[in-house]
Amino acid sequence: MALAISMEAIDARARELGIDLDSVDVDSITLPPGEDFDILSDDEDLLQNEDIPELEMGFSNIIVVDNLPVVPPEKYEKLENVVRKIYSQIGVIKEGGLWMPTHPETKKTYGYCFIEYNTPQEAELAREKTNGYKLDKSHIFAVNMFDDFEKYMKVPDEWAPAEIKPYTPGENLLKWLTDDKARDQFVIRAGTFTEVYWNDARRAMPELVYQKQYWTDSYIQWSPLGTHLATVHRQGAQVWGGDDKFVRLMRFAHPQVKLIDFSPGEKYLITYSSQEPSNPRDTHRVVLNIFDVRTGKVMRDFKGSADDFTTGGNMGVSGVSWPIFRWGGGRDDKYFARLGKNVISVYETDTFSLIDKKSLKVENVVDFSWSPSDPIISLFVPELGGGNQPARVSTNCYTYLF
Repeated sequence: MALAISMEAIDARARELGIDLDSVDVDSITLPPGEDFDILSDDEDLLQNEDIPELEMGFSNIIVVDNLPVVPPEKYEKLENVVRKIYSQIGVIKEGGLWMPTHPETKKTYGYCFIEYNTPQEAELAREKTNGYKLDKSHIFAVNMFDDFEKYMKVPDEWAPAEIKPYTPGENLLKWLTDDKARDQFVIRAGTFTEVYWNDARRAMPELVYQKQYWTDSYIQWSPLGTHLATVHRQGAQVWGGDDKFVRLMRFAHPQVKLIDFSPGEKYLITYSSQEPSNPRDTHRVVLNIFDVRTGKVMRDFKGSADDFTTGGNMGVSGVSWPIFRWGGGRDDKYFARLGKNVISVYETDTFSLIDKKSLKVENVVDFSWSPSDPIISLFVPELGGGNQPARVSTNCYTYLF
C-alpha cells in the first residue's frame, strides 16, 4: 500500500532537519540499486502491460548471404541492387541494413553480405526462401542466421546428452466443445477492444469469455472448425486458442498482409498482400504464402501481378478474387486449385507442386467447384455466341488425383 504524505508535512520535516528544499537538485537524486520502496513508477506500470511489444535482442533479425559473386568496385552498386531487389520482396530491410564487405586493398567484395530486417520473422523467412537460390550457374546462395555463427562457435569439444525435459501437455484447442450448455462462441470488435462471448440462446445477455485491447491491427477470423482464432497485423498473422483463455500458438511473418484464409481441415493458412506499383500503368504486385498452421513454415508461395489473380470468385483487395484457392479432398486438405484464364491449376500438398506439371485447359471456363469428399471437379462454361453455343456443366475425375 502506498503511503500518502502532504507537502506541508514534507516542508515541516525538512525544517526540523535543517534542509532548504529550494536548494535541492531533485533530478540528481537516485535510489540505491534495486530499491524502489514498493512504489511503482510510470515506466514500471507500462512494462506490466502485456500488450507492449517485446524488444528484439541480439542479432536474430540479421542473415548472412554467402556465395555471392566477387566483383570489383565498378560493379559493386549493380550487385548491391540485385541483392536488394531479391531480399526486399521478402521483408523490410532496415536503412543501411545491407552491407557487403570489401578487401581493403583491391576493394573487391568477399562474396558474402549481411542483411538486417526489421523483425526476426522476416529474417527467418528470407533464410528459408533463399537458401539454395540459384543466381546463376556459378553462384548458389548459402544463407544462415547471424546468430547461428555464435551458436556454432560455442559447440563444446565433448559431446553431452541432451536434457530430457518433462512432458508438458499442450493447450486443449477444442475445450469449447465440452461446454455443458452446448453453446457456440462468437467474436466481436468494438473500437480497440476484441471480445469473445458464449452465445446463450436461453438468456438475453451473452456471456463474456475473453477480452483484450489492441489485439489486432486489422481484423480477426475464426478457423473453419473453430479450433483457432486468427488475428491480422502489419507484420503478419497469428493464431490463438486454449482452454479458458486465448494464448498465442504460432506467428506467420508476412509484412503488410491484408487477407487470410484457412484450408477446410485447418492444416494450412493462406496470407495475401499487394503492393502498389511505382508505374501507374502497372497493376498491383501480389504475394501469397501458404503456411503450415502447426509449424509456421512456408510451404509454397505465389507471386505475380493482380491481373494474374482476378479470374472468378468475389472481389477482394485491389480487385483480386478471394479466396484465390479452393480446397479438395475433404478435411485432409490434400488438393487445392485456382482458376486462371482458360485453365484450372490443381496442386497437391505432398509436394505443393502442380499435378502432372501442367494445368487443365478448359476454353472459356468461368467457375469450378470441388466435391465435398472426393477429388472430383465440376466446372462451368457459360453460354457463348449469342446462344449458338449453350452453357455446360462438366464433371471431371482425373485418375492422378486419387
